[in-house]
Amino acid sequence: MAAAGFILGNVVAPHASGVQAPLSFEILDAAGTAVTDFATEHDKQLHLIVVRADGTHFRHVHPTLSPEGRWTLPWQWATGGSYRIYADFVPAATGQPLTLTSTVEVSGDYQPAPPTAESRQSSVDGFDIELAGHLRAGAESELTVTVRRAGQPVTTLQPYLGAFGHLVALRQGDLAYLHVHPEGVAPTAGQLAGPQVRFATTAPTPGRYLLYLDFQVDGAVHTATFVLDAPTGTPAPTPDSTAPSADPHAGH
Repeated sequence: MAAAGFILGNVVAPHASGVQAPLSFEILDAAGTAVTDFATEHDKQLHLIVVRADGTHFRHVHPTLSPEGRWTLPWQWATGGSYRIYADFVPAATGQPLTLTSTVEVSGDYQPAPPTAESRQSSVDGFDIELAGHLRAGAESELTVTVRRAGQPVTTLQPYLGAFGHLVALRQGDLAYLHVHPEGVAPTAGQLAGPQVRFATTAPTPGRYLLYLDFQVDGAVHTATFVLDAPTGTPAPTPDSTAPSADPHAGH
């Protein structure tokens, strides 16, 4: 899908689960030329989000750009299914953050995830993470995550992608991409924080949203997942983009 004259195109990926092969693509401008000049945003020139259509198998990765404008990284699909990929970046020519998306169909064993219920607690790799705050359609919301380990608050969160936490939200169903912005001053190298990290966002419509939190402790990145419902409110303005994104300003 296109946005602001740019397209995520020429996607090449393994077509079956369990196969190791490159995942690669290009960002094309209005003339169909591969873009080679990107601004750095949140420590990277491009953030790639990959998730299966049912919200499982979330990954946040950073491919390598060739001089010719092709982004590439090694890849292997864990299961079959329909996957959505999102490229989040800032073209140097415009300075405007964009999110483009494409779909990849993967053959192989597919076990659909059970229906999700609202969930504010997540446990991963020995950490227990709680999400506080509420989403309301059309109104800015503050969300706060608290990280604990063995019942004790974690105060050794390390900077990751220019913040102490990185939160991605997708609207269940169409997987519209909702930008979530970390609050506070960007951390300095070597700075530690915790146990809480705050984010600001606006849900564009009522519905259920899938949230994925990346945080770093002792040099390892962990991903916690949550499910939040946004009740009816005043809908946010429709974004000027054909990509399924809820906000024209990138948060990654």
